[in-house]
Amino acid sequence: MRTIATANVNGIRAAAKKGILPWLEQTQADVVLLQEVRADHTQIPAEVLEAGDWHWHVAPSTVAKGRAGVAVLTRGEPENARIGFGSTEFDTHGRYAEVDLPGLTVASLYLPSGETDTPRQVEKERFMAAFAEYLATAAAKAHAAGREMLVCGDWNIAHAEADLKNWKSNKKTAGFLPNEREWLTTLYGTGTFVDVVRTLHPNVEGPYSWWSYRGRAFDNDAGWRIDLHVATAALAAKATKAWVDRAAAHDQRWSDHAPVLVTYDH
Repeated sequence: MRTIATANVNGIRAAAKKGILPWLEQTQADVVLLQEVRADHTQIPAEVLEAGDWHWHVAPSTVAKGRAGVAVLTRGEPENARIGFGSTEFDTHGRYAEVDLPGLTVASLYLPSGETDTPRQVEKERFMAAFAEYLATAAAKAHAAGREMLVCGDWNIAHAEADLKNWKSNKKTAGFLPNEREWLTTLYGTGTFVDVVRTLHPNVEGPYSWWSYRGRAFDNDAGWRIDLHVATAALAAKATKAWVDRAAAHDQRWSDHAPVLVTYDH
C-alpha cells in the first residue's frame, strides 16, 4: 500500500506558525505534494525541513519570488526529479515538479487560479493548453516504460456542480467557467487519466478541500473540491481509500485548503 497526500499550504512559513509541523511528523502518507510553498529551499524554516524525515524536492517561482512554488516530499531519495514540464513560459513559475519512484511518476501541480475576463485568465488558459499537451505525451512515455503517473495538487478548477457548494452563484467565476470544466471533461474523456477521489466518492457533494477564510465557509462546509488526484487509469483502479484531512475546527487550520489523501494498492 502507498498513501499519497496533496496539500496547498498557503505559504509554508505561515503554515509553520499555524501547525503544519505536527502534521508532517504524524501523517501516514508515503509521499506529500505541496503547493503555494512561496519559498525556495533556503527560505523554508529548518524545523519544517526536519519535520518527519522527508526528502524535499522544491520548485520555487523565480519570476515572482514569494509566490506560487511547489514541492514533492518522499520518504526516500527519488530515482529522478524534474522541475517544470518543458514550457518556456511556465517552467520558472513554480507550478510543476515531478519525481520518479519505483513504477510511478508523481507530480505536484499548482495550476494558475485565473480571474474572469482579465489577462490572468488568458494566462491560465495558455497554461491549460500547454499542460494538456504535456500530459498526453508524459502518459504515453510512462506507459511505454511500464510506469504509472499521478498528478496531484491544486488544479483550481471545480469540474462539476457537486464539486462546489454554491455552484449557482459561481457560474461566471474563474475555477467554474464552462471552458475550464470542459477542459477537465476532455482530459478525463481520453480514458488515460481518472479523477481518483470522485471515482471513490461518486454521487456526493464534495468532499471539499478548500474553504474561503471569509465568513463561515469552513463551519458551513461551503467549499470547493479543487485539490485533485489525477491518475493514469491502471493506478486509479488500485485506489482503495480517499479522504480529506479536515481540521477539527476553524482555528486549527494551517491553510485555507485541507490535505487530500488517497491510498493505492501497488
